[in-house]
Amino acid sequence: MTTFIFRILLGILFIAAGTYHFVNPDFYVRIMPPYLPWHLELVLISGAAEIILGLMVFVPRLAVPARWGLIALLVAVFPANIHMAVHPEAYPEIPLAVLWGRLPLQAVFVAWVWWVTRRPERG
Repeated sequence: MTTFIFRILLGILFIAAGTYHFVNPDFYVRIMPPYLPWHLELVLISGAAEIILGLMVFVPRLAVPARWGLIALLVAVFPANIHMAVHPEAYPEIPLAVLWGRLPLQAVFVAWVWWVTRRPERG
């Protein structure tokens, strides 16, 4: 039952985060590393992926594909987190501890995804 609750929370988190990419895309465009092309397009694609993968978490037979998609997504957005941490002057509204704290938090999210997308509970 606990895994089920954490799976629901994970799905809601990713759906909400993905939705926010469309509500406030400028925030995400602003944190894109400058070496990446097509900032707005990548923000919208990653937002759509978060929504779709978050929904997939709710479907037991899609949990494993959701696992790999979410882990790939978390790895793909990690450079933006690094960029923010090493360029804190560009984000004065965000405390430095938060910028650096997000880096290990990414591993926590990967572990969370892995844990809740294991073999779905029967019940």
